Amino acid sequence: MIERKRYASAFGNQAISILITLFGLLVLTFVIGRVMPVDPVRAIVGEDATREVYENVYRQLGLDRPIWQQFFFYLRDVVTLNFGNSIRTGQPVLNDIGRVLPATIELATFAIIIGAGLGAPMGVVAAVNKDRWPDHLVRILSLMGHSMPIFWTGMIALLVFYAGLGWVGGSGRMSQFYIGMVPERTNFLLIDSALAGQWDVFRSALNHIILPASLLGYSSAAYITRMTRSFMLDQLNQEYITTARVKGLSRRQTIWRHAFSNIRVQLVTIVALAYGSLLEGAVLIETVFAWPGFGQYLTANLLIGDMNAVMTCVLIVGLIFISLNLLSDILYRVFDPRTR
Repeated sequence: MIERKRYASAFGNQAISILITLFGLLVLTFVIGRVMPVDPVRAIVGEDATREVYENVYRQLGLDRPIWQQFFFYLRDVVTLNFGNSIRTGQPVLNDIGRVLPATIELATFAIIIGAGLGAPMGVVAAVNKDRWPDHLVRILSLMGHSMPIFWTGMIALLVFYAGLGWVGGSGRMSQFYIGMVPERTNFLLIDSALAGQWDVFRSALNHIILPASLLGYSSAAYITRMTRSFMLDQLNQEYITTARVKGLSRRQTIWRHAFSNIRVQLVTIVALAYGSLLEGAVLIETVFAWPGFGQYLTANLLIGDMNAVMTCVLIVGLIFISLNLLSDILYRVFDPRTR
């Protein structure tokens, strides 16, 4: 009975925390839409519209109402999932985002698999070999990945691996020849092409995603490597590691079964934050590779002052990070029984 009350209390506190965070996110998004130096009415009617047309649209958007009423109507629209139409495409904003977000999710998912798959082992190797040549090599590689501009490495990689060697595909999600051949069921190109049995399209999509995902993965691996090294150094200096060695455990068992197991909870947060950053921060790599994703959509609409699209994109980015933090909390309880 006491255990149930404890779980119910923890769940209630978590729900309250999420609701407060969501409300703060809505307030922040609304404020951003009002303080940005962009006239949403002028973006709709154009520079040559008459004063009468301008004032009519101004009233239609509700900008003549008090600020608290505008916020109330904004909350109502969010709850009913009414985010309006995009000025640039003329389509509902949610439809646009449903079309472009899967492309970024595919790219970011491949990138974080590469980043975590490289970053965690490299960080462990660096920590175990502290101040020796493997440590120096890993630190140099991670420093390069963190320091080099992603748009520069993207252009160099295209010149070398696509134009020069022909090992990978070029810009876009697939070759121009295959556009329109796969019905868009989920908007995840790899999944849709597999469901349709279009394996040529699947191979083309996989060939095109390898290079941008690898570059993003290398960039995130640099961050994950540095954090893993720091966490491992802290654990390797603990007394229980010395005790394990005295008891005769092998070097491999001491490192991976004991030290690495104790940093898994911390790595969950690091990987989750890195994944969220990839989802909302892949603008440059999407631009270089002409990748029709979420970042490119947000940038294009921001440049023309399409506030419906911009505010919705900002809200979705916030929801992504809230969801990843919630997932991290759940994984905490899976990996660390002390937090249950």
